[in-house]
Order: sequence, then C-alpha cells, then structure tokens
Amino acid sequence: MLLETSESIIDMLDLQLFNKDVYTLLYRLILNLFFTTIIIRFIYYPKTKRKDYLFTYYLIGLITFFLCFALKKLDIDIGMGLGLFAIFGIIRYRTNPIEIKEMTYLFIVIGMSVVNALAKKQISITEVMMLNGAVVILTGGLEYVWLLKHETRKTVVYEKIDLIKPEMYNEMLKDLEKRTGLNINRFEVGKIDFLNDTATVRIFYYADEQTLSDYSATDENN
Repeated sequence: MLLETSESIIDMLDLQLFNKDVYTLLYRLILNLFFTTIIIRFIYYPKTKRKDYLFTYYLIGLITFFLCFALKKLDIDIGMGLGLFAIFGIIRYRTNPIEIKEMTYLFIVIGMSVVNALAKKQISITEVMMLNGAVVILTGGLEYVWLLKHETRKTVVYEKIDLIKPEMYNEMLKDLEKRTGLNINRFEVGKIDFLNDTATVRIFYYADEQTLSDYSATDENN
C-alpha cells in the first residue's frame, strides 16, 4: 500500500524514481572527480599550499558538472545555457582579488567539468580520457618541469631615496636583500614621492628559493 502511494505521488509530480542515466551520471562524476583531484590536490596544492582555493575549486567544479549534466538532460536552448554560464562572469571575490594563476586553475576545473558532463556518444570514453589526461600532463609539466622556477614579485615602500639612482643599483639591491631577507633577482623603481622621501619599488625573486614564505594576495595587483 505504501509503495503504491509513493508511486502515485511520483506520477503526480511527473518525476522518475530511477532510470539508466543514473549510471551515466555516476561514471561521469567519478571520472571528473578523478582528474580534477589530480589537478587540484596533486599539482596545484603542493605548489601553493592554499587550502581556501581547494574548497573553491572542488565546489565550483562540482556545481559546474551538475549544471551541465542537467542542461543536457533538459535540452535547454543555447541562449539560456549561455545565460546560466554568464553567472560565472559576474563572480567576484570582494575580499581579495584572484591572482592570474588561481584564475587559470579555476578555468581549468570549470572546463574539465563541462567536457566531462556534456560529452556525448560521438566522443568515445577513450577520447574523453585522452582530453583529461592531456590537460593533467600539460599542467603538471608546466608546473614541475618547464616553469619550475617561478619568479614572484612584491611591492615595497623604500625610504632611502638617495639610493634610487641608477649608479647606486648594486648598493640598493644589497640593502633590499638585507632588509627583506629575500634573494632578489632584480628590482624596479616606480613612483617617487620627494615630499615624503619615499619610493615604490617592485622586487622580483624566486619563491621556491626562499627560506620563508611571504605570500601576499595583493602583491600581483600593486
């Protein structure tokens, strides 16, 4: 009796309790989580050690996957689909701006989720695996092989204005290294304030070669 009642309610609501697409969803979800985990946890995180973005990447990737899978099932037209994806275009983290590298990883996670959710019969499982594998290999290769030494920059306010002259470059470099504790590759002098006897200086260094991390989310935007 209870079973019949439940079936009646489901029919009345025009819903299905189960269909074969559940297996498709499960396979695609596992595939997507497998490759995005490699990107997020084993390529991105060891380099940055930023747990806040792990939370962001996983959830945005998962929501993107489910959104695409639902759009495919409901046969929503392209205009409405693009309108829904435009939501990502207005996402802004107002506490701190997102650096270009983090934004690139976010785009990778969203792109992989879209591909894994929307791949049809015309694209074989092998092709989907190759697409995901290519992204993983290229990203890992760039992070750990080709771009092993990543130059980071930081903006500081420098008050020894008498050292900003071109002929005092080496003396200023030594002073900056002594005061910041960083092995500086080069530096650039920006805005000079003669009223307060200060200058804005941008220093460049390899983060991997430093003893301590001095990461600042606003450095890339100064």
